[in-house]
Amino acid sequence: MGEINKDVKFTSFYADAFNKIKRDKIAIVCLIFIILLIIVAVFAPFIAPYDQSYQDTSSINLGPCSEHLLGTDEFGRDIFSRIIYGSRVSLSVGLVAEGIAVTIGVIMGAIAGYYGGKVDSVISRIIEVFASFPQILFAIVIMFVLGTGVINVFMAIGFVGWTSVARVIRSQVMQLKENEYVEAAKASGGSNIQIILKHMIPNCLSTIIVIITMEIPADIMYEASLSFLGLGVQPPESSWGQMISVARTYLRVNPGYAIYPGIALVLTVLAFNLLGDALRDALDPKLKNL
Repeated sequence: MGEINKDVKFTSFYADAFNKIKRDKIAIVCLIFIILLIIVAVFAPFIAPYDQSYQDTSSINLGPCSEHLLGTDEFGRDIFSRIIYGSRVSLSVGLVAEGIAVTIGVIMGAIAGYYGGKVDSVISRIIEVFASFPQILFAIVIMFVLGTGVINVFMAIGFVGWTSVARVIRSQVMQLKENEYVEAAKASGGSNIQIILKHMIPNCLSTIIVIITMEIPADIMYEASLSFLGLGVQPPESSWGQMISVARTYLRVNPGYAIYPGIALVLTVLAFNLLGDALRDALDPKLKNL
């Protein structure tokens, strides 16, 4: 028998993916930006120079100055501080709402793909019904029913975003269940639930990671849209979409009031999209050896 070459490095699938991402400078920049944004959101009370509700009545619709880095709004509130606090809403909506959507989508998709037949037909029809409505309009209807507030935003966006996840997981599970290890698990006495939880879903993990990263910016935009329409976060809490909506009245007087939260929103969505593209390329088995 030939000797094993010790110079050959055996790396796992995720280690290979991580190495690919490390070589992507744009992905690294986006990852650093997202990490910094998370830090800013978590420590907002310590980073923001003012509380989001603090009003300086002597400085209303003020431009950038030494006391207010990005100026103030119509109530004399510091725009920079409100953008920092607004990052909390955007990130929490992106993470929590997508967590709800992925949980529902993975469960429904895995069950449909594994069982097939009538179960698949019923779930597929449910998916088609939910997917037939534009997601933002569906979210607006849910917000009208539930009322405004951050918690209701989580639920509205989460409940309308699961269909795309379910379709992808269903397709992947249908391929995975044909593998020999699934037959071996059945032969060893494993129940269908155990096979789905221990074999199907874990083997979809790379796909789930990519879906989460790609869908978070969409959820952030949905929240901004709902807040822009007055159905999302309500004052005195700050949200980038809400700030842009209110700032329309003051565009000529204080254009920065709308521009600055808009820049924050665009950079955040762009960072998640570019990182999602990098993860998709790194975790795609077809591109592994390229």
